[in-house]
Amino acid sequence: MVNVEGKWVLVTGASRGVGREIAIYMAKKGANVVVHSRSLTSTAGLVEEILGHGVDCFSVSCELSDEGATREMARNILNKVPIDILFNNAGVQAKPQKNFYGLDSDAFLWSFKVNTLAPMILIEEMLPGMLRRGFGRIVNATSGICNQPEYSSYAASTAAIDKITRDLSSKLAGTGVVLNMADPGWVRTDLGGPDASNDVATVIPGSVIGAFVEEEELQGSWIPVQAFKGMELEEALSLAPSLVS
Repeated sequence: MVNVEGKWVLVTGASRGVGREIAIYMAKKGANVVVHSRSLTSTAGLVEEILGHGVDCFSVSCELSDEGATREMARNILNKVPIDILFNNAGVQAKPQKNFYGLDSDAFLWSFKVNTLAPMILIEEMLPGMLRRGFGRIVNATSGICNQPEYSSYAASTAAIDKITRDLSSKLAGTGVVLNMADPGWVRTDLGGPDASNDVATVIPGSVIGAFVEEEELQGSWIPVQAFKGMELEEALSLAPSLVS
């Protein structure tokens, strides 16, 4: 299991929900954390909580649908600290289409900008440093959503990040960088809604497994987060090879 003490972690969409759970857990494990949200006020309390665990932390704000702002945020972060572990957690889901076979081009463009292009930009900016240092972990949030064409813009954007993750991971063998994707399942968050079947606390430890795997383990894998519900991290890591795809 990788020791993350002293390493720098970036979590996008950290102000609430899954991102908040990830940020706090990584701090408890001794990692320093950069927390992202649309507004600095949204993460002010989280920063204080994380600092209370004896690690370093600062917040950044950015609208991830803005390519230029996303790239500027990444470069500003890297001017301060090296990012060793990247959680591309932030995501958006457009309202369901009333016409299930219809096309809302604005919804598709928005979904792809946040769910697909922003993670790609952050990987493009963060990966070179990871490769130089011979260590890096990248976890892209995804979704197992299917048979719901009303949410096609969201489903298509997460399917795209799956494809990108698998393709890019094939080039990382032997580099010390591991890239995979994590599906949190249907969780009661702003994205998942109040009727979701899982409490947000159930995303730990599944959502962070990708940060702790040894080199070459789970490279390019799809991690079903809810399969690890209720486990300790060590148990989850030991069972992960048989549960991921």
